[in-house]
Amino acid sequence: MNAAVIPAIESPRILVIEDDPTLSALVREQLDHHGFCTTQAFDGLSGLQEALKEPYHLILLDVLLPKMDGFEVLSKLRQHTDTPVVMLSARGAEEDRICGFRSGADDYLPKPFNVTELLLRINAIMRRSHEAQPQKRSNKLTVGDGLALFAREQVAMLQSEPMPLTAMEFRLLWLLAEQQGETLSKPYLYQTLMDRPYSRYDRSLDMHISKLRRKLQDAGFDSARLVTRHGKGYSLT
Repeated sequence: MNAAVIPAIESPRILVIEDDPTLSALVREQLDHHGFCTTQAFDGLSGLQEALKEPYHLILLDVLLPKMDGFEVLSKLRQHTDTPVVMLSARGAEEDRICGFRSGADDYLPKPFNVTELLLRINAIMRRSHEAQPQKRSNKLTVGDGLALFAREQVAMLQSEPMPLTAMEFRLLWLLAEQQGETLSKPYLYQTLMDRPYSRYDRSLDMHISKLRRKLQDAGFDSARLVTRHGKGYSLT
């Protein structure tokens, strides 16, 4: 999986995959007004093709789409790119949110949503995804057992083979590796990774941890080293 290579441009590029033309037009109008360059797609198949054809900073992806639903689009998309994805859905059931995060979504926003909240979430995700690495931070972290993380490239390598991590999964693994052996609390991780306070009803972090643990195991890393400290948080031993 590769991160999208986007040339230095003035306006961040966002792809909106939404079959409701009224909502899509409203979102595009607001994004354009706030300095984004917006492209629209109105079904899952054309949205996937557009997402793979051109590099984008972020994708807004509806769940209920004609030709190919949002979950399938995201699953296919994650085979090729880790471009941040925010899923939009009128289906607010917990199992739908869990499915979205398991498929590789970076965030999930139920409809109807407040445009201001959407903009705040977009800005938070893009800030985390594209901010320059601090000079004081090393570009490489060695975890052990053949696992190494490279900050500038946003790549995790196990035995010299790249792992298919999303941007959120990489940031989560980097944060745990950077403080290896320490237990990081859920409130700390929510605020640091997602720019929002922790709620005991919000399971998005649990889903990211679960998927990261599964990918580590599939790649041959001892996933038991990613430890859940019940009532406390998570640690990488």
